[in-house]
Amino acid sequence: MNHDLIVIGAGPAGYVAAIRAAQLGLNVACIEKEEKLGGTCLRVGCIPSKALLQSSHKFEETQKHLEKHGIEVSQVKLNLKKMMDRKEKVVSELATGISGLLKKNKITAYQGTGQITAKNKITLHTSQGEKQLTAKHILIATGSVPTSIPGVEIDGQGVGTSTQALSYDKVPDHLVVIGAGVIGLELGCVWARLGAKVTVLEYADRILPGMDAEIAKEALKLFKRQGLTFKLGTKVTSAKKAKNGKCLIQYQGAPPIQADKVLVAVGRKANTQSLGLESVGIELGPRGIIPVDDRYQTKVQGIYAVGDVIDGPMLAHKAEEEAVACVNMIAGKYGHVNYDAIPGVTYTNPEIASVGQTEEQLKEAAVKYKKGTFPFLANGRAKANGDTQGKVKILADEKTDRILGVHIIGPHAGDLLTQAVAAIEFGASAEDIAMLCHAHPSLSEALKEAAMDVAGQAIHK
Repeated sequence: MNHDLIVIGAGPAGYVAAIRAAQLGLNVACIEKEEKLGGTCLRVGCIPSKALLQSSHKFEETQKHLEKHGIEVSQVKLNLKKMMDRKEKVVSELATGISGLLKKNKITAYQGTGQITAKNKITLHTSQGEKQLTAKHILIATGSVPTSIPGVEIDGQGVGTSTQALSYDKVPDHLVVIGAGVIGLELGCVWARLGAKVTVLEYADRILPGMDAEIAKEALKLFKRQGLTFKLGTKVTSAKKAKNGKCLIQYQGAPPIQADKVLVAVGRKANTQSLGLESVGIELGPRGIIPVDDRYQTKVQGIYAVGDVIDGPMLAHKAEEEAVACVNMIAGKYGHVNYDAIPGVTYTNPEIASVGQTEEQLKEAAVKYKKGTFPFLANGRAKANGDTQGKVKILADEKTDRILGVHIIGPHAGDLLTQAVAAIEFGASAEDIAMLCHAHPSLSEALKEAAMDVAGQAIHK
């Protein structure tokens, strides 16, 4: 079977690339090994975790916070099976939707694994046997997989990854999370809300490595208030399931601790094994990364890669933008991704959202900047909602006032950040945001006030 483009992987990068290519008139095929489309993000990542975050937030809010609104609820019960069933329904409906989009765009979908055997050739391995495919262009979008650390024995039962932590059949009495990044904190919060004791072990001396330190410090304080226990600067040397069914976790300088479940969330690596890249002379970089040029092409003409398999943050929306840009260029059109305007969001409560550079990065680069902040405690809508945790922080160039970074911890931070992403994309200044008329009362006014504070002119601070 011959195609103009074959995409290997049907996650956010893969299916978006396939649809965009079909829109541009190409004959497209998409290979996915799983029965459900959508990749890790949809099946065992972004979507199911957000479903559980939302459900667990509602449970905790009903149990602990509705009374202050004058709503009295008694005998609040957790039906974990129903919560999990809802999560699976969300995943299934979205996966079915993607399948429908591929059919609508006349994309040939193959279930199996694709192995590159030559510059324009792929061997498709399926349960029914092998099939030979050819294409003018091949796009690798196989995503990433969880990584581990020496001494940690992932068995998928007691010691597992996010995949298992999304589907526990009961609330563990004690959950140990190894890693205080986005995945570890989001799922740690889910199970803490549902009643688990949660202990987070982190090798670094802070949580959320890479995020603005001031925002991360405030987040740590708020997570501790929610009942999570943190042991920072902690090197885990072993974690395994013991004979009594419990898990034993050993870290340097302390006796082992015991837990019912262990979630290993120490990062992810590119899923680039078994693709046959060596057969065409493509050598992998650190963590299995595929080197590409500014057109997302590998050293082999006609073979491209986007998303988690190439360098940069492992984010679904970054992968989608690269997919569209790459396919546009394959079709002879313009494609571009502004990596200074890629947002990052942690969907805890409060949410934590960031775009652009941190204070630490600006200091390291010796860039002179101005800073403006505004607390949600002084925002009328946040006060009315009874959700006043956190603040907005804006960093702007000292001379030009151009926005260099925006960092938010607070209610609906991920949605609020979009205005900041647009500002950075179009080269806006802090004054530009300060002069925009924001609806009152709205949470977005906190962004306006932070922008005004860059010039020392905040009204309500």
